[in-house]
Amino acid sequence: MHDEEKKESKWATAVSIAGRIAGMGLAVAAAVLMATASQCTVYAAYGARPRTVTYSDFPPFVYLVGATSIAAFLEAIAIFLVVWKKGKDKTAKVLMPLLGVAVPALLYSATGAAFAAVSDMSYCSANGRRVSVCAGSAAAGGIGGSNFCSQVHISVYLSLAAAVSVSVAEVVRGVGGSASGGDSDSKSSSSSESGGCDHGCHHKH
Repeated sequence: MHDEEKKESKWATAVSIAGRIAGMGLAVAAAVLMATASQCTVYAAYGARPRTVTYSDFPPFVYLVGATSIAAFLEAIAIFLVVWKKGKDKTAKVLMPLLGVAVPALLYSATGAAFAAVSDMSYCSANGRRVSVCAGSAAAGGIGGSNFCSQVHISVYLSLAAAVSVSVAEVVRGVGGSASGGDSDSKSSSSSESGGCDHGCHHKH
């Protein structure tokens, strides 16, 4: 029975580590893809002057770059604590629950803000009309805006995938931790019982 619990705990730890590594990679990819979504010239169909659009023109996208970068860094710390410290170090026991909350919170909040901004990517032109970054470029036959929009959309979905991956890894870690915790509890109880028996035998002698 104990062997089965150990196998389950090792399996859960392996899956948790894989999920964290995947989440870190996806977060980095989302940050890089969003940060490079820049220097795209949008040509409006109704004669507005061309404008160079970057991700920094949209605060939610700037937040996504910052949040995913920080989340990737924190997830790297979590991986170090799990792999090299085995999660049993005092520092690991304090930091792991905090990281388990902070990383998904950063990723989900950034993804939600970016999703809201994606629905209305536009700017106000010199003549007072709003120019859609995606539709304006497409109407004029340009590819700058469409490339920008594609990168932004992919980055947002990568951020969402990173959030889900990290969340799954945290849930699996909790399941594996409870299994190993139950195993250690049973060992401690059995050792205490054997200790009492030995003490009684020595007392009789």
